[in-house]
Amino acid sequence: MICASDALAEGGDGVRFEVEHRGERVGAFAVRFGGEVHAYLNRCAHVPVELDWQPGKFFDGSGLVLICSTHGALYDPATGGCLGGPCRRGGLEKLAVEERDGVIRLKD
Repeated sequence: MICASDALAEGGDGVRFEVEHRGERVGAFAVRFGGEVHAYLNRCAHVPVELDWQPGKFFDGSGLVLICSTHGALYDPATGGCLGGPCRRGGLEKLAVEERDGVIRLKD
């Protein structure tokens, strides 16, 4: 389980968690955008640093774009694709999640 459904508000704070990725535990996060939950590895595509400037702060001030606090790279919250800044080579690595019965989980 990542979190309860009500822990994620539209365009609000995200929830941090860890996943097994290529044999190691790495940071990840989930946010709600467009009425759906989206989850990504917490690594900027420009340089692999965590995006949030404070735990759970992934959106810019508008609540419409994910932003890397270190380099200013901008990402589409629905796809993880690069919208601008130094992330031109790629986007965030998306994780498959499901929301059911008031709970958000990683898909197997």
